[in-house]
Amino acid sequence: DVHDIGKNIVGVVLQCNNYEVIDLGVMVPADKILAAAKEHQVDIIGVSGLITPSLDEMVHVAKELQREGFEIPLMIGGATTSKAHTAVKIEPQYQNALTVYVTDASRSVSVATALLSDTQKADFAQSIREEYAVVRERRKNRSAQKDMLSYSDACANATPIDWQGYQAPKPTFSGVKVFEDYPLEELVPYIDWTPFFITWDLAGKYPKILQDEVVGEQARSLFDDAQRLLKQLIQERTLKARGVIGFWPANRSAPDELSLFKDESRTEPLCKLQHLRQQERKAEGIANASLADFVAPLETGVSDYVGGFAVTAGIGAEELAKAYEAAHDDYNSIMVKALADRLAEAFAERMHERVRQEFWGYAADEKLDNESLIKEQYRGIRPAPGYPACPDHTEKAVLFELLDAGKNAGMELTEHFAMTPAASVSGFYFAHPQARYFSVGKISKDQVEDYAQRKGMDIAETERWLSPVLNYDA
Repeated sequence: DVHDIGKNIVGVVLQCNNYEVIDLGVMVPADKILAAAKEHQVDIIGVSGLITPSLDEMVHVAKELQREGFEIPLMIGGATTSKAHTAVKIEPQYQNALTVYVTDASRSVSVATALLSDTQKADFAQSIREEYAVVRERRKNRSAQKDMLSYSDACANATPIDWQGYQAPKPTFSGVKVFEDYPLEELVPYIDWTPFFITWDLAGKYPKILQDEVVGEQARSLFDDAQRLLKQLIQERTLKARGVIGFWPANRSAPDELSLFKDESRTEPLCKLQHLRQQERKAEGIANASLADFVAPLETGVSDYVGGFAVTAGIGAEELAKAYEAAHDDYNSIMVKALADRLAEAFAERMHERVRQEFWGYAADEKLDNESLIKEQYRGIRPAPGYPACPDHTEKAVLFELLDAGKNAGMELTEHFAMTPAASVSGFYFAHPQARYFSVGKISKDQVEDYAQRKGMDIAETERWLSPVLNYDA
């Protein structure tokens, strides 16, 4: 049996009928994987990284396989994984059998063949282990060269913003606003089609990809199919979009902490948002940024605000995809999910535009076409927990509670903070003209300790959630 935790190695089944794939689901904990491996005659275990918390869970899976004495090859894949993460974090934890990173589903067939071959397996395993040893040594040398500031020095090099005389734009309402059944046809013009083609392993930017000499014909055929299905989904209303946005009085209460308040008196706290700061030494004149920099400190007396959103276009997508699967139409099953993802991103884009022009109103005269929106040529940002500027997924829990996203948008969080439905987007709104996207990068233990104290979490748990950005081995 080839056990696939996700969809990353399902290609094996399509090309080899002698093997069975059992899909355990999304964000499956290690104990469930091990239980399935004990119950079945397992040849390969495959794990696929959905979001960054799954990276640490993969390490835990490897440790548990080693502890339990398994000798089953482990295949690693998914959008958040990499050869470096596999070599440095996962492979050393599981020495009983080969752990191998697979770049994409198309490669999984040849890798699985090598893993199961009496003649290929030994040489393949030796070459992988030698390659990963080189990766670890290279990574070790690069990490040693990183020049890190102390956390206090990084805070002292915050984004320089002159708050004197600054008047923060005031939203048109405080609290939340719900969008129960948002018209899909309004979202279509905001779709960014380039990631759609990447989903199907077609490289190139839309619309140029449609005329590409190599993949143009395939891209045009795929695009035509997408347009037909999209039109059908809208006409038959088989997909539903829901969303919620909110605004709250807010001020910075510590270098990387934002305090949200119940009303304009700013005397009764609502909650706190915790952020992380770049800690690698920058060139002269370059700040060590944090999202908290873009909200006025409490002591300035500036009445500032923070917004948030949670939107989905995936209500009904899973059921429709399963119906296509039951009819043995895998193509349209994948197409539905891909279109739902694009519509969810378009929903986030459209809602942010309405926030700037209407609900927050600080850019009421903004006139940007879709290409300009994709290039983010607007004032303000909408960073999402789990992404480079705020890499901690646990902050989604605070955001979802603020928005009451379950009740207001039909969205929930798994125990690993993945959003359901899958075609969902959430994040914060920042309006300051200097607000920008950035990557926090690596952070040191002194910042982790401060962050853990602010979050009320122990160090080990904090390190687990922040493992992809740690500059040290936890």
